[in-house]
Amino acid sequence: MKDLIQIWHNARCSKSRNAFKWLAENKREAEWVDYMKNPISESDVKKVLEKLKMSAFDLVRKKEQLFLEKYSNQSFSEAEWIRILTENPQLIERPIVLKGDKAVIARPLENIEQLF
Repeated sequence: MKDLIQIWHNARCSKSRNAFKWLAENKREAEWVDYMKNPISESDVKKVLEKLKMSAFDLVRKKEQLFLEKYSNQSFSEAEWIRILTENPQLIERPIVLKGDKAVIARPLENIEQLF
């Protein structure tokens, strides 16, 4: 059985649309996970972080206005960052492409190739 490919994305994000287009052009079916409309759990974030092999802070969009206004000058634990990401999904770097036990942030787009 093939591994399901998922794209965690924000529908307003051109990088997310480009990742989906790349997968379609390479004949790879993918399921969209719009975490802005469908809330993700702390457990979901932990699983993705394990697949990405990174910390929650590394997944934060540090140029996002919310981060700059509310979180940039503070220190949080891993668990606190995971909670912050679930409560503020716009802070999650995107798009994240998942396949099996691996995941990549598709910035640059060519990162997707690491999954195949």
